Amino acid sequence: MKKTLLGLAVVATLTLVSCKQETKDQVGEATDAIGTEMGDAVDTAAVKVDAAVDSTKVKMGESLKKGAEKMSAAGEKMKEAAEN
Repeated sequence: MKKTLLGLAVVATLTLVSCKQETKDQVGEATDAIGTEMGDAVDTAAVKVDAAVDSTKVKMGESLKKGAEKMSAAGEKMKEAAEN
């Protein structure tokens, strides 16, 4: 991704140096649009990662609760067996 951005920056720089004003404006707008799109993509990815982490936390919590219940039941059975 860094190579792509660097490549775009080099192309934009070369274009800005060798082109007329209208082209320079278009390149500037395109560069701004790319920056905005990349920022949006990063934000979207961050939201998806956060949602996945939250979902995993909930699932782990449920699994741990079920495991604790099973351990408790097994402990009760062992206690009853020891008393008999």
